[in-house]
Amino acid sequence: MADREQPVTLRTRKFIRNPLLGRKQMVVDVLHPNRANVSKDELRTKLSEMYKAAKDQVSVFGFRTQYGGGKSTGFALVYDSVEALKKFEPHHRLVRIGHASKIEKPSRQQRKQRKNRSKTLRGTAKTKGAKKKEKS
Repeated sequence: MADREQPVTLRTRKFIRNPLLGRKQMVVDVLHPNRANVSKDELRTKLSEMYKAAKDQVSVFGFRTQYGGGKSTGFALVYDSVEALKKFEPHHRLVRIGHASKIEKPSRQQRKQRKNRSKTLRGTAKTKGAKKKEKS
C-alpha cells in the first residue's frame, strides 16, 4: 500500500495539562493530503513519539474529516501512566485500544422481549422463566 507512505502532519492545539486526571489533553489537527484518512492506531504511535509516552498511554477519539478531505480534527489524551488510563478512561474506549474486554450481553430487543414475557408471570415463576400453559 503506497497510501501508508504518504506524509502526515500532526498539529496540536488547545493543549491542557490536567494533573487531577493525570493526563495531557489536546485537540489534534491531522493534515493528510493525497490520502483518504489516517488510522487511530497510527495517530497513537505518532502522538506517543511527540509526547515521549508509551503507545498504550495514548487515547484518540472523535475524528472528523473535513469536507473535501486532506484534514481531520479530533481529540487526544496522553496519560501519565497506564493505571491512570484504566482508572479514568470510559470502558468503551478501553475496549477499542485493547485494555479491556467487551461485556457480552443479549441484544436490546431480546432483553425487552424477556422483560415483557416475565410481566405475565407471578411470584417465583419470574426467576424460573416462562412455562407453557396447559389447557384443561
